Amino acid sequence: GNFLCCSRIEDLCFDYRLESHSTSTDDPMPAATKKVPASKKVAANPASAKKTIKKREKNPLFEAKPRNFGIGRDVQPKRDLTRFVQWPRYVRLQRQRRVLLQRLKVPPAINQFTRTADKNAAAQLFKFLDKYRPETAAARQKRHLAAAAAKKENKNAPETKAPARVVFGINEVVRAIEKKKAQLVVIAHDVDPVELVVYLPALCRKTETPYVIVKSRSRVGAVVHQKTCSTLAVVDVNPEDKSTLSNLASSFTESFNKNADARRHWGGGLFGVKSLAQQRKRQKALAKEQVGKTQA
Repeated sequence: GNFLCCSRIEDLCFDYRLESHSTSTDDPMPAATKKVPASKKVAANPASAKKTIKKREKNPLFEAKPRNFGIGRDVQPKRDLTRFVQWPRYVRLQRQRRVLLQRLKVPPAINQFTRTADKNAAAQLFKFLDKYRPETAAARQKRHLAAAAAKKENKNAPETKAPARVVFGINEVVRAIEKKKAQLVVIAHDVDPVELVVYLPALCRKTETPYVIVKSRSRVGAVVHQKTCSTLAVVDVNPEDKSTLSNLASSFTESFNKNADARRHWGGGLFGVKSLAQQRKRQKALAKEQVGKTQA
């Protein structure tokens, strides 16, 4: 009997709660199921709104031809592949040598070869040297045939001498300097090994022979019909070119023979980008530490 009374009381309380809830709210439908009228439209999200892009009008005279970079098709575009190139050994060596000469301290006897004649002086010098290039084999043969034909017609015909020319090669040039026959000595700046010519400037100063250091051994070699040449000397010139030679010799004497300042400077000792950045960082840290000590 007690159980039935309790269940009846719970049913009455539940009915009362439902009636009170329905009378307290004016809207018969819950908020979750409320529908939006069809006349109202929700505003679009500005971030998702698509921009209107105007399409360009195509000209019917010009047809678009897209490129096809497949195998055997259009030419591939140029790319910078320097990082991927495996350079030859001689290229790597000459680049490493150049960097080493910048990093290490170079003594004045070797560093003097970095100071060469200026562009105008070198142009005048090589223009003068072109007149005294050694005879080629064909020119020598032609001269000998002409002399033989002249002697055949006249036995008393004078013998033709070889034209004035420069002497080249280390042995020939040193011999001309020691005998004081050389009037001007031309030395290439990039001789390797440098020991072949490192003593020539001192020898020229001792014998008071004008000398000049020029770029490069390939340009010097072109004068004497060779691929490269380390040095050459002017021994004899024609009478009409003596004034030109004296002007060149006096100019190079002032620039090289009497220029003692150029023979005292050491070369190299230049740091790389990374080393300079590390030094600046270290100096900045030391300065900051010093400021902290002074403030304390």
